[in-house]
Amino acid sequence: MDLKLSNKQMQIKRMAREFAKIELSPIAKMIDEERRFPWEVVEKMANLNFFGMQAPREYGGSGIDSVSYCLVIEEISRVCASLGLTLAVHNGVVVFPISKFGNEEQKSKFLIPLAKGEKIGAFCLTEPNAGSDALAIESTAIINGDYYIINANKIFVTNGGVADILIIFTSVDPENVKKGFSAIIVERGTPGFEVGILEDNLGMRANPVCSVLLTDCKVPKKNLLGREGEGFKIAMTALDTGRIGIAAQAVGIAQGALDESLKYAKERVQFGTPLVKHLAIQMILAEMATMVETARLITFQAAYIRDNGGNLSYYSAMAKLFAARTASKVASMGLQIHGGYGYSKEYPIERYFRDARATE
Repeated sequence: MDLKLSNKQMQIKRMAREFAKIELSPIAKMIDEERRFPWEVVEKMANLNFFGMQAPREYGGSGIDSVSYCLVIEEISRVCASLGLTLAVHNGVVVFPISKFGNEEQKSKFLIPLAKGEKIGAFCLTEPNAGSDALAIESTAIINGDYYIINANKIFVTNGGVADILIIFTSVDPENVKKGFSAIIVERGTPGFEVGILEDNLGMRANPVCSVLLTDCKVPKKNLLGREGEGFKIAMTALDTGRIGIAAQAVGIAQGALDESLKYAKERVQFGTPLVKHLAIQMILAEMATMVETARLITFQAAYIRDNGGNLSYYSAMAKLFAARTASKVASMGLQIHGGYGYSKEYPIERYFRDARATE
């Protein structure tokens, strides 16, 4: 594994960094407080093909490698984790599975507008009684001629409040959920489709997380992704890629927390000396930086393995685990460096502290 970024990867990193600095830094605090999805910025992100990173070029995507994908997610999350989450979910668990398992008709109808950022995607697996235990879902899709009649109650749907194209995991065989576990693409506006009230979450507040309710929702059978009974395989394959995105997001949050802590330590004077000159603070910052770099490397490793056909499940799970824990710990240490000011919403570190917890 070559640890040196290519010229193209460095260019992508600089582009994402510059975009985050110019477009997201001025609004990150405001959209968090208002719980507002910034459509005006999303349109600019679409112009940079950030919504098509996991789609082939022939369908409007950029088709970039996985390390480049992680670099974009990290740089966006370094400034605004909510939008980093939007990109990670849209690309990792919606665009990618449609690219991999969709037929030509589905790719033309759904993948192209997703890749262009004209429509936002969502992944609907979690239910009130089914979280990590995916096979405990109670959603049903009963065949009626050329349609499925879907009844489902999906909760904690990331991007749910703005999503136009959603992958709904349900069972076409209520008597045998595992055998009938399937993935069906549903469009916003379909009769029987209802978006619930936005969650008032601790962190990631600019991402419109909500419930999605389908009541006797009539969806064409041609919207079945893959084959009947392949839903679990599709979900797990998508989540492997999704974990890389969340790991990169966590690295971005950790790096952002480190940035803010170093900035504060240089500006804050105690005992007649800037905090950064105190050995105890230097030791904390050094540990933070070491953890961030380690999390970045294990995330890049997972991305590299994905591009080279290795055991992705194993490495993507480790990357997400370590990067998420790193984000929480680094943000906590950064808040401690800020002292009492870290507990105030006047300083960005408290937002990083809240956002980091979601990655775990």
